[in-house]
Amino acid sequence: MKVIRTSETTPGPAEWFTGAVFLDTAAAPGNGARISASNVHFTPGARTAWHRHPHGQSPFVLEGVGLAQARSGSIEVIRAGDRVSIEPGEEHWHGASPTRFMTHLAMQEVDDDGRPATWGDHVTDEEYAAAPLTGD
Repeated sequence: MKVIRTSETTPGPAEWFTGAVFLDTAAAPGNGARISASNVHFTPGARTAWHRHPHGQSPFVLEGVGLAQARSGSIEVIRAGDRVSIEPGEEHWHGASPTRFMTHLAMQEVDDDGRPATWGDHVTDEEYAAAPLTGD
């Protein structure tokens, strides 16, 4: 057993996110383990770019109100306690609602090269604006 002390919160890379997003590592792959997990803190209106995970992803919403969308689907409102099931290779994005913060625990397995995701284009303001009212 090894205790790993919490590292500093880091800003999310601009290549991966629109708006202010902050990351806290919860689990990192190594020594045969493939799990990668982070607490991802989205400020209102912040969101990921379109992306895919080689082995899928399970974001679990810890607090706030957010949005999630698969490329082929409608935008879903997500709230504290919700878990989103994202299939391997499914292109998607997720983030905060326009008026609320949202934090989720993003859990996924890395591929054989240690990559948890392949990143694509940013979600446009027009795509984001298509979200339903969140009732927050």
